[in-house]
Amino acid sequence: MKLKGWEKKYSEILREFHYSRRKDIASAKVLNSILKTKFPLKKLEEKIKNQTVFVIGAGYSLIQSIPLLKKYKNITKIVADGATKALIENKIKPDIVVTDLDGNEKFLKKAGRENAIMVVHAHGDNIDKLHLVLDFIYCLGTTEGKPFGNIYNFGGFTDGDRCVFLAKYFGAKKIILFGMDFGTKIGKYSKEKIMNKTIKIRKLRWAKELLEWLALQNHSELYTTSKQIKGFNKIRYADLEKILYI
Repeated sequence: MKLKGWEKKYSEILREFHYSRRKDIASAKVLNSILKTKFPLKKLEEKIKNQTVFVIGAGYSLIQSIPLLKKYKNITKIVADGATKALIENKIKPDIVVTDLDGNEKFLKKAGRENAIMVVHAHGDNIDKLHLVLDFIYCLGTTEGKPFGNIYNFGGFTDGDRCVFLAKYFGAKKIILFGMDFGTKIGKYSKEKIMNKTIKIRKLRWAKELLEWLALQNHSELYTTSKQIKGFNKIRYADLEKILYI
């Protein structure tokens, strides 16, 4: 299944941030060479298709959602990079981790060694970190460009919005967002080291726009417990029980 219109979005991202398509391709080739066997996508489908899934970002509101996330052990949790540390520290098991490997290596390795499916994104700036996938039991690679070999493209730009694109791609029934704030306030788990806050905020703005675009062509029920996103139903934590069981 191909996401119609993604190539145009990707080209716009390359232009705005002055990224190199050539470097993205080179990184994807390196990751493909490390991933010797093709990951069985059925494993992802089993966790997502027709299910309610929680997508957990590393925004500033993540901390207040932790007690609630602890309650729902049996719901698939798709976790963006930096949020992995917050969950593991609070004894919450990530089922799927979407990462470009710039989060805390210790906690990414822990998740990857404890059977989380690691969806690792290759781009021009993380070639030197791709060797970390050797520490993961279950791993597949992604790119924003053309998929090939063991490298897929489910859509998305940042770790957070890629989680949602992944959930949509594999047919989640309901997608509920936590810690996905997309504002000017950066969460403490968002990245190990923020080099340029202005660029980070621009990336978050792009991520929100991509989710609003995705909502226009999506058949899943979309909810957010964080800031309002066009096309997503804004809900309170108190509403969650009702959403889960209707």
